[in-house]
Amino acid sequence: MPVPLTIRIQQNDFDVAAEIAALTRGRADIGAVVNFIGICRGSDDGRHVTALTLEHYPGMAEAEIGRHADEACQRWPLAGLTIIHRHGRIEPGENIVLVVTASAHREAAFQAAEFLMDFLKANAPFWKREENAQGSAWVEAHHNDDAAAARWTKP
Repeated sequence: MPVPLTIRIQQNDFDVAAEIAALTRGRADIGAVVNFIGICRGSDDGRHVTALTLEHYPGMAEAEIGRHADEACQRWPLAGLTIIHRHGRIEPGENIVLVVTASAHREAAFQAAEFLMDFLKANAPFWKREENAQGSAWVEAHHNDDAAAARWTKP
């Protein structure tokens, strides 16, 4: 049976409780739900951040996230999966990304959520521009994000 899967890239905020309820409503096979919510920080490495602007390539971003969602569903016995990533201008305190994994047991839900977040942070086709009092600049990838994603690579 296919795993219920929701992938959305949107400008508007999302309601975490509503997304979890939609994924689990009427389901007696789910024993664990793990969620990760990424939130825009007001500072980064001591620099004040006014806002982030996230850009993506429509179509390509959804397909790439879908490919990794499919891999997560193959690697772990998931009962449902929701991934929502925002784009556009996002201010400190606002939601950026939501990953919700559901499974019969917690281990699969935790591992799948961590796998997906490592991918989203290191490899998802999004570009981030950081704004502060001095202006704005594109944010470079971090080596530790690549290392986190690499640990999931199959030998």
